[in-house]
Amino acid sequence: MYQHDVLVIGAGLAGMRAALAAQQAGADTAIITKVTPVRSHSNAAQGGINAALTHLGDDWHEHAYETVKGSDYLGDQDAIEILAQDAGRSIIELEHMGVIFSRGPDGKLGTRHFGGQQRARTFYVADITGAAILHVLFEQILKAKTRVYEEWFVTSLIMEDGECRGVVAMEIKSGKLEVITAKAVILATGGCGRVFEPSTNGLIVTGDGMGLAYNAGAPLMDMEMTQFHPTTLKNNGILMTEAARGEGGYLLNSKGERFMEKYAPTFKELASRDVVSRSEQTEINEGRGIDGCVLLDLRHLGREAIETKLAYINEIAIDYMGFSLADKPIPVRPGYHYIMGGIKTNVDGLTKIPGLYAAGETACVSVHGGNRLGANSLLDTVVFGRRSGEHAAQMVKSKPAPKVSEARVQQDEKHIKALLDRPANGDSVAKIRLDMGNAMTENVQVFRNEQGMKTALADIKKTQERYKKVAVGNKGKVFNTSLIFALELGFMVDLAEVIVAGALARKESRGAHARTDFPDRDDVNWMKHTLAYNTENGPKLDYLPVVFTQWEPKVRSY
Repeated sequence: MYQHDVLVIGAGLAGMRAALAAQQAGADTAIITKVTPVRSHSNAAQGGINAALTHLGDDWHEHAYETVKGSDYLGDQDAIEILAQDAGRSIIELEHMGVIFSRGPDGKLGTRHFGGQQRARTFYVADITGAAILHVLFEQILKAKTRVYEEWFVTSLIMEDGECRGVVAMEIKSGKLEVITAKAVILATGGCGRVFEPSTNGLIVTGDGMGLAYNAGAPLMDMEMTQFHPTTLKNNGILMTEAARGEGGYLLNSKGERFMEKYAPTFKELASRDVVSRSEQTEINEGRGIDGCVLLDLRHLGREAIETKLAYINEIAIDYMGFSLADKPIPVRPGYHYIMGGIKTNVDGLTKIPGLYAAGETACVSVHGGNRLGANSLLDTVVFGRRSGEHAAQMVKSKPAPKVSEARVQQDEKHIKALLDRPANGDSVAKIRLDMGNAMTENVQVFRNEQGMKTALADIKKTQERYKKVAVGNKGKVFNTSLIFALELGFMVDLAEVIVAGALARKESRGAHARTDFPDRDDVNWMKHTLAYNTENGPKLDYLPVVFTQWEPKVRSY
């Protein structure tokens, strides 16, 4: 048995920022992660991180308003104000830690335009911003001597007397289950992107933290709000960063038209992501696409700009398409990217369960509402990661060390043994996962309707039954990744059901949730958050009012 004051699950930006804050506040802190920390999915964030720096003539009120507008007024404005006010401080903190942000010709921090914002307030490191920040934060974790349980998989939260007292986790290299107690647990495990196929998300992004919290009784909020990024490669879902459009890239249809001039005459390619994705899909659906895609054209930017500011995605184009972005436009289409929903928390990361926190994409504060602005995700991780860590560290000072029996492991051992003992039946975790992902992408996509979502729900029910019978081929203990994949799938099938249930219930179109059978936003009946609670009969839905401070809802136009 291991003991800590604060245990952070996940080693991406939110997890490492939370752990660093808790450690610096004096708490005995540890991180547990199923992959080596610098392999966390924060690596994949390309374009930048938003902040309104006053000495550059910007104003956090403007950033906050554009975030509220981008959220289609479903974001909680008290949380959004905190996000925008804290942004400048967070950028300077990261720079002082050692993040080498790109700079302009004057030597000052450089910015680029991102979607849904009138001003260039996105700070960046070429097109590898997430990776740059992640590596610097890991250096800070090493410097702080924070304990890291590397390549461990959390199987369940320890719940006693209605509070979270730690976790049961498997050391992957040995297969042994251990109890790790903590006065506070912070979930920072990222999103659930592989519920959809294809996805911009890495294979490790399986919603583990959301699943753990949901199974423990915490509500999930606004899970129907799933973001499709406008520019992903057709066959594999690889992200072509919004920075490509921020630097001046065009979107073209089969006629060579910059079609965004029609849908968003002011912002064009830099309208909010939901607007651009729907515009692209409309062009494709109406026959002006090219093999199910539109074209992203960067040729006019020039080879030097492409090979310096957008070097990473240029390498992707060469590796996967066989040409440079300086030579040809690249085919792209909307692809699953991010979930605005997650574990319901307050602005300090606290969930409904005492002792349990959440931060980053796995949480729903809610600062993103119905649609996230590009480059607000990295900001979310560092702002609310830090707040969660600081609050947890203060909370544990007056809390006694939890007492938990070693017997708590037995329940999880029994579940794993049952998985391993199942006889082969011709099905597999990989088949189930692919079928689920295809069903979600086909029927819970950019445009949705009741018939399609009911089909998806029926498919998910079948998936859940298949999961109860699926066998794990590898019966060993040492680095049994087949077992890990099976445990991940258990979380994913539950989350898929929550996403579809919330989407079916929300009979309107708002942000990324666009229904062809209910095409209008309905502020009278649906200006509210969806809450989903776990029951034996599936998700039970409830609702919560949206928090308003200074911005009243109005029609969104770009």
